[in-house]
Amino acid sequence: MTTTRPVSAPPTGLTSAQVEAARRRGDTNRTTARASRTYVRILRANLFTLFNNFLFVIGLTLLALGRTKDAVVSVGLGLVNSLIGSVQEVRAKRKLDRLKLLHRAPCRVMRDGVEQEVPAEDLVRGDLIRVAARDQIVVDGPVTGDGRLEVDESLLTGEPEPVVKHQGDQLLSGSVCVGGTGWQTAERVGGQSHAASVTSAARSWSVEPTPLQWRIDLVIRIVMLTVALMSAAILAQATLKGLPLVRVVQTAAVLSGLIPYGLFFLITVSYAVGAATIARRGALIQQINAVESLCNVDVLCTDKTGTLTTGRLSLEDVQVLDGADPGTVRRRLGEAARSMSGTGPTVAALVEALPGTRLAVRDEVPFSSARCWSAVSVEGARPAVHILGAAEALGEASADAAIGELTGRGLRVLVYATAEDPDADLHGRDGTPRLPSLHPVALVALRDELRPGVHETLRDLIDRGVAVKVISGDDPRTVAVLARRIGLDDAEPRTGAELEAMTPEAFGDAVATGVVFGRVAPRLKERMLDTLRQQGRYTAMIGDGVNDLPSLKKAHVGIAVESGSSVACDVADVVLLDDAFDALAPARHEGRRIVSGITTSMYLYLARVSVSILVIIGVAILGLGFPYEPAQVAIVLFTVGLPTLVLTAWAPPRAPDPGLLGSLGRFVVPSAVVTAVFGVALYATLFRFVQSGIMAHHVPPELVKRFEEFTGLVRSDATFADQVATVVAQTGLTVFTSLTAFALILFLEPPWRMFAGWTTVRADKRPAALVAALVAILLVILSVPALSRYFSLVPNPLIYIGVAVFLPPWFLALRTIWRRNLLRRVLGLKDPAGR
Repeated sequence: MTTTRPVSAPPTGLTSAQVEAARRRGDTNRTTARASRTYVRILRANLFTLFNNFLFVIGLTLLALGRTKDAVVSVGLGLVNSLIGSVQEVRAKRKLDRLKLLHRAPCRVMRDGVEQEVPAEDLVRGDLIRVAARDQIVVDGPVTGDGRLEVDESLLTGEPEPVVKHQGDQLLSGSVCVGGTGWQTAERVGGQSHAASVTSAARSWSVEPTPLQWRIDLVIRIVMLTVALMSAAILAQATLKGLPLVRVVQTAAVLSGLIPYGLFFLITVSYAVGAATIARRGALIQQINAVESLCNVDVLCTDKTGTLTTGRLSLEDVQVLDGADPGTVRRRLGEAARSMSGTGPTVAALVEALPGTRLAVRDEVPFSSARCWSAVSVEGARPAVHILGAAEALGEASADAAIGELTGRGLRVLVYATAEDPDADLHGRDGTPRLPSLHPVALVALRDELRPGVHETLRDLIDRGVAVKVISGDDPRTVAVLARRIGLDDAEPRTGAELEAMTPEAFGDAVATGVVFGRVAPRLKERMLDTLRQQGRYTAMIGDGVNDLPSLKKAHVGIAVESGSSVACDVADVVLLDDAFDALAPARHEGRRIVSGITTSMYLYLARVSVSILVIIGVAILGLGFPYEPAQVAIVLFTVGLPTLVLTAWAPPRAPDPGLLGSLGRFVVPSAVVTAVFGVALYATLFRFVQSGIMAHHVPPELVKRFEEFTGLVRSDATFADQVATVVAQTGLTVFTSLTAFALILFLEPPWRMFAGWTTVRADKRPAALVAALVAILLVILSVPALSRYFSLVPNPLIYIGVAVFLPPWFLALRTIWRRNLLRRVLGLKDPAGR
């Protein structure tokens, strides 16, 4: 059995009166941390936005006027988007509220001179707490008395080896005692403890928009501003003309429908589908916009132990130094390992690989990262003192060449030695560990166990232009060796202390150019991520422990391995299931596919919205009837919404376009202007033709009867001719803009050379089949009276003739503009490659 020094402690601890006084002061271990947002705030923030409030007013007014169909069309999509956003935030809130770093098992305390068990929440400042093996530390405070504890702080610091704590050394909440027995005085309790501060930071709510979301939001804000100005002008004009309230409200509904709110819905659906696909490939998406963020990453920072490696070591080699029998050396080393009380990965690897039996222990010095050595003094037929540690810590320089050769192979090398005096003491008179005179016996070479797929995944990311940086709390030399095994080389690995001593400029340069960083504290990791962000890099951080929480939250994308701490997994945007590193590549591939599809959808949505805006302005200038009904605006869901969902599902993976806004302008401006010009011309032609025909009584009686049923007027009414002309012109405009929207799909994804104006011919012919299906659906809508009536359409052969006349010149004009880059020439812009 391991010998331990007697543990002394104050005989009484706190008295009941002192405990009660501490409770009255609020110095208890109870915490009241909670997520930042309540359910009510979440619902209010998502439902009652400025845009939604405008829609709700329009919807309620239309309901009051008996226009139920128009009300549903106007409010429906905005309400669906708000509910989806609310559900996502509620799910995130519930997950964050469940975060806990402490298990809250009962604790043993000394009160009134009696050791008793109390719930962790009932601890107070000043309590004397008994700590033994397998106990989790639940408050912050020093070791009291002369007890000695071995504490696993890997959850907090990332260091894999236990740390020995003596009297006066601080114990942090969240760490775990793995050996020894002692007492701790509670100093920082409740919300002041280290665990509480970490949990509070982890629970903080933050959602950062991705580059695509930011661009879409910017575009929609511009559209909203344009629509607001148009609304003010058109509604003022309607008021001056004395239009009925129902027409004013319907006009407002049409104008609000111009805002491409369907893009938000499309993004939500696309992200959800992408997240499900990525989950099947081994990565769980917890923050839904991480689907896109993954494909924007250009710097991947990763922890080492528990992330790149499994945290386990395997024995690679034992090289004998003193000419002794290798079998004897391996047996004695196995006996020494089995006799040590430590539970670290080094001891576990030796016990697993070497023969031997456990011996009686006289004295022991557990491993400490500060000393970098451990020792055990054993009894038996051959009393001996066994020491295991780093060469520099043991002062062993005679085997430098062999050590260099082993480290060059990516191995972690320790020296195994015995004391020249088998009865040597391992502690001085003051109880401080000390090394006796040593006799080097062998070099012990250990290999970190890499996670499957690490090398291949990182190599693939590097080949695709992603910079990889290893940031660890371990020795930088060990980190550098591991980095070389996975294909990363850094001639000058840097330590956290070196980084801390640098000027801000030098620090930024070191972070930007460096690859391997060791002995880095959690807060320094966070500062490094912040520096990379300030340099314009899009960052991802892979970690597994509580010590990685600040950097996981600071990075654009936080990635955790499933075997890591539950807190890290709950906070991360992405969790690698079964620690499958090779899931990163397909996840990034899927993200690029989703972004490619959404980008294509942006072209179609903005082109359609811009056409509608220009048509409304053009018709208003001509002084004709308003060109749209609310139900006709709803057909956008069919002409744009449905195809964009399909195109997103079919999209190939393409790198995000950094010049997306400029590219949108080059596509949308010509398509909107040309379509609007031809659309207004068609509208005016049909309007004048029908108006003059009605007034001249050149319309067949059966058609007049149909118009009377549709408009609710009779032929003798003064406004009958204008109303009929407006309905026919609106129908013709809707059919024309729907067909041009379908044709724009073929320009974006040209299946044949005749459509190759905006871009080159694609191998995928499915978009052509999609357009054929959409045209067929449009014909069904026009042919079925119930459907055409729902969308306020009045099909007529005159309309089809007009559309057939205007469609070919529209196609030729638009193709010519793109093929000859006329917009660029007019604006004097340089033609980039590929456009």
